[in-house]
Amino acid sequence: MEALLKAVRLALSEVADPARAPAMQSYMKSAMPFLGVQAPARRAVLRRVFAEHPIGSAPEWRRAVLALWRGAEYREERYAAIALTEFPVQWGQTLYTLPIYEEMIVSGAWWDFVDEVATRRVGPLLRKFPDTMRPLMLEWAHNGDLWKRRASIICQIKFRDATDTGLLYACIEPNLSDTDFFTRKAIGWALREYAKTNPDEVVRYVAHKGISGLSRREALKNLPVR
Repeated sequence: MEALLKAVRLALSEVADPARAPAMQSYMKSAMPFLGVQAPARRAVLRRVFAEHPIGSAPEWRRAVLALWRGAEYREERYAAIALTEFPVQWGQTLYTLPIYEEMIVSGAWWDFVDEVATRRVGPLLRKFPDTMRPLMLEWAHNGDLWKRRASIICQIKFRDATDTGLLYACIEPNLSDTDFFTRKAIGWALREYAKTNPDEVVRYVAHKGISGLSRREALKNLPVR
């Protein structure tokens, strides 16, 4: 595990452009500094490093993910921890990993971390384990943590015609009165994505619910004027 962590940090530093780091940090409004690694280069080096340092067991993999996340000094190292949850992919698709994703959402507490984890990690778990995940998403929708609420709303973004609309609406509606930008944006984003499958239903829902102007604009952004 130590060899893997060192290799990740070294590989990221080797492709970093420190001149880009301040602008990246400013854009993300991040207290944690950046190395200055662009996303394509980051993905490429991480695929190589993960392939060169295979992990032998799920417990060891879990320790590596959490060590990389908790010990991160740069934002790209936290991106690497999220990426590691897909190597090997089968270990990241069990309920065993849910506490990891919950920690990333709560301690990451910003859209770049939360959106990736919610849509690409929590969402697949909801598909695979609906009996366990559905009640949990309903719980998160009422949680005091903004980012858990956002995760519950957007976790079905990629579901298209498999969207559980009952769950989607049950996660949206406790948050309709929330004035936070990220909550309102999440509501609009989730509805906009579902509108690609069922535009009439989204138009109906928006018309009958007191959603904010921001959420409404986001939800109907790609639909013809009606």
